[in-house]
Amino acid sequence: MSTDELSALLEDFGEPKYRAKQLFKWLQSGIDTFDEMTNIPKSLRDKLNDRCYIANAKIVKRFASQIDETVKYVFKLYDGEYIESVLMRYEHGYTLCISTQIGCRMGCKFCASGLGGLIRSLTASEMLSQIMTAQKDNGIRISNVVMMGMGEPLDNFRNCSKFLKLVSDENGLNIGLRHISLSTSGVVSGIKKLALLNMPITLSVSLHAPNDEIRNTIMPVNKKWNVEELLGVCREYQKVTTRRISFEYALISGVNDTKACADELSRKLKGIMCHVNLIPANPVKENGFKKPDRKNIEKFKSMLEEKGITVTVRRTLGADIDASCGQLRKRVREEEDADIQ
Repeated sequence: MSTDELSALLEDFGEPKYRAKQLFKWLQSGIDTFDEMTNIPKSLRDKLNDRCYIANAKIVKRFASQIDETVKYVFKLYDGEYIESVLMRYEHGYTLCISTQIGCRMGCKFCASGLGGLIRSLTASEMLSQIMTAQKDNGIRISNVVMMGMGEPLDNFRNCSKFLKLVSDENGLNIGLRHISLSTSGVVSGIKKLALLNMPITLSVSLHAPNDEIRNTIMPVNKKWNVEELLGVCREYQKVTTRRISFEYALISGVNDTKACADELSRKLKGIMCHVNLIPANPVKENGFKKPDRKNIEKFKSMLEEKGITVTVRRTLGADIDASCGQLRKRVREEEDADIQ
């Protein structure tokens, strides 16, 4: 809840509204129970216990990479469902990749998150709780957030937009919007709504192919909003926000890593202030895709750079602890099902 919503709740309780800011600070500090609010009267804490709940993300599995300092979490939510988050350390500080849904309905062929479909969307509180729990577990402050974990953020627009307002509140976690990236598979209607908010976040678009012929085979969302529509709305978004757009491009051997693909991609991105993030595709046993070898990845990168495109190759973090998004949750659920049987 925002401070305004907490004020309305306190009024409903017959309590003074000035306590809204106190409650807000406590809730964004990562407490587990209302009884930890030591400067709040017990009578009010009792009302909160009766009428409300704190949406905690409880650590079920924690995997620390032996290669780098990446930590991957499987969190359990109040209803017994699981989500994943990934904590990464960079020179500029700590970044947390959070989930926005349990599962995903987008069905991208190279991603493990959507293998079981969409279970439900996360609330803003459940997104915040991933940050609070990771901070508390490591004794750190997270300075950057990427909404790139399980789920499609723009398929959960209302809760994600509320999360952005709460996480950047100066009385709470106070993470600046310029330090937050939101990734979408190409939900054109959602990008239009996001443009109306005109928030200075980084929009990251999972493009992964330069044309409809290839993109239709790996990303079902393209059959609703094709490449031309997607790039068109990206241009509109940029006019409104003046922010550089990041295009994610998962390189899949023999699928989208040819010279023809690089040439076509360069042509279609012309005129968009952007950055292309090449991602060597993670192996997911259900799809059989393979990532190109290092030489071909560098060759594809060079071909884009020759056309004036700014390109980086995503650094592989935590490769020894199940790289693909959705794999850990899937594994934990399979283990739980085996225990029940």
